[in-house]
Amino acid sequence: MTDPATETFVAHRALLFTVAYELLGSAADAEDVVQETWLKWSGVDLSAVRDQHAYLVTIATRQALGRLRALGRRKETYVGPWLPEPLLTTPDVAEDVELADSLSTAMLLVMETLTPTERAVFVLREVFAFDYAEVAEAVGKNPAAVRQIAHRAREHVAARRPRGTSSREQTRGAMAAFQRAIETGDMQALFDVLAPDVVLLADGGGVVQAMPRPLVGAAKMVRFYAAVLRSFGPVMSMEPTESNGWPAFLCYLEGELDGILTMHAENGLITELYYVRNPEKLSRLAEETPLRKR
Repeated sequence: MTDPATETFVAHRALLFTVAYELLGSAADAEDVVQETWLKWSGVDLSAVRDQHAYLVTIATRQALGRLRALGRRKETYVGPWLPEPLLTTPDVAEDVELADSLSTAMLLVMETLTPTERAVFVLREVFAFDYAEVAEAVGKNPAAVRQIAHRAREHVAARRPRGTSSREQTRGAMAAFQRAIETGDMQALFDVLAPDVVLLADGGGVVQAMPRPLVGAAKMVRFYAAVLRSFGPVMSMEPTESNGWPAFLCYLEGELDGILTMHAENGLITELYYVRNPEKLSRLAEETPLRKR
């Protein structure tokens, strides 16, 4: 029979992981935060805790903030573009529009441009709907300061987030057209589904080969994929999946997982492609990761 502290922690584990992942963009670091949260929680006098849900999130947020600053220093020496560590997600994540939007690669990259405190305030307030007093407790600020930080973070995100409309149906349609073009080698069809200023970011982390800089423009993208097909076409395949609440492709070479490709589409055209190839970031793709907002 488990004790009350363990039962409460287990009941909130998926939420704590989700909070930490939203703050860090790294599943490995988020798991470490969850374990650190448990170590602190196991020593708490529960009779003195008024709101166990908020208390656990406060512990996790503070642990994540410490890691977020350290992670920022690691990214300064990262080889090539840095992309969030992808997760395979369950269907209920996709059904929660706000959660899926916050987990998308495009949004996680926007949140990378916030300061650690701004990111924590934005995530807790806008994604998880904590009130200002709870957010203030979690980040160690007073509520008035948190309101100002939240306002500043919202403006920052609004100015940088993708502006075009992109429904799941449109994204799936664009991705299906992309897959058909790749599988048939129809480069004109590929060109037709790409926005003129489409951008491809590839994350190899210096562990495996990947483009060191973003590839920009539909014409360059078509030439790139034409070269890929000439080299790897016969042994390359793509399997549709759900990653971070959005449609994605698991990409295989000779039957072995090579990476995961996610996209952002606006008005039916692909505007961004994100390819994570760094094997250190592919370990969570063997099974779905449960994520929760409550």
